[in-house]
Amino acid sequence: MDNFKPVIGITQGDPSGVGMELIIKVFSDENIFKYCTPVLYANPKTFVAWKKHMELQEPMYTLISTAAEAKPGKLNLVVSSDAVFELTIGKSSDASGLEALKSLDKAISDVNHLQALVTAPIDKSTVAPHSADFTGHTGYLAEAFGKTNYAMILASEDLRVALVTEHIAITEVGKHLTQDKIEQKIEVVYESLRNDFNVLKPRIAVLGLNPHAGDNGLLGKEEETLIVPAIQTHFKRGKLVYGPYSADSFFGGGNYKNFDAVIAMYHDQGLIPFKTLAFMDGVNVTAGLPIVRTSPDHGTAYDIAGTGVADTSSFRAAVYDAIHLVRNRNQFAEDFANPLDYADMRRERFRIDF
Repeated sequence: MDNFKPVIGITQGDPSGVGMELIIKVFSDENIFKYCTPVLYANPKTFVAWKKHMELQEPMYTLISTAAEAKPGKLNLVVSSDAVFELTIGKSSDASGLEALKSLDKAISDVNHLQALVTAPIDKSTVAPHSADFTGHTGYLAEAFGKTNYAMILASEDLRVALVTEHIAITEVGKHLTQDKIEQKIEVVYESLRNDFNVLKPRIAVLGLNPHAGDNGLLGKEEETLIVPAIQTHFKRGKLVYGPYSADSFFGGGNYKNFDAVIAMYHDQGLIPFKTLAFMDGVNVTAGLPIVRTSPDHGTAYDIAGTGVADTSSFRAAVYDAIHLVRNRNQFAEDFANPLDYADMRRERFRIDF
């Protein structure tokens, strides 16, 4: 396991944003090749244009046709598009959105040869014209892999926040909340904490939807009719799931430190506090997919793209977290391949002689 180097797919993201800049910066450090074998899905012309803009010689890449040919110790590149693309750094365009989508689709087609996928930022508005109903990486990947039960988890060293609803208008949130959906999100987060994050007995907090978690029904009934029953379903199964908590005081009071994950009902309810507390090192993890998927927790940052000031912390963390989660997932599968053997091992480990 110590010498295990997972094959990690990297999508180029929007070529006009900071994605390629971050990729080049991160993989210019050869130390990263000690821990993974990266495969970049990109337009080689874009890669070369960005290196020229950044006045860098490294990293060099090795051209391959599929991740099955990936060579350790090198940045491998699979051509996702060879179109003559007029790169305009810092400016969105439908053409850059198409390049981003081609990179993502090429990586998906190669998934059987990958252990994880790290996606660089995209601009949904430029990708959407090329793909009907595109609302973001998470839903697109889930549909591609045929998964209906999945969850977006924003993770940092001290905080993990998952969402019940994701990229939908605030006026639509109530229409998309059901007891079944909340139960499903709790389940996939619980299993991801065990499989991916090595938390064998997770403690999960669930936030309410309404101000003050409904204030006993005075400010809304969803807590009583949807959220509490969903929590009780899992609690009766022996899972440590608690709530609903009032979102306004939960984070400010530091209560999140008592839990392994927090489940929010909608996007901004969870992501505003997360990005306030962990913006520079936060990583987006998609739970419930057949492979590990991570991404930085920021967008294309057109305003600073190509200026040299883009911070690599979140993207670097996304790569290293992908490696770590793959290792955790493999270790969990190995430990629980024979539950009886694992139980015996734990009893021996914690045996006390009297």
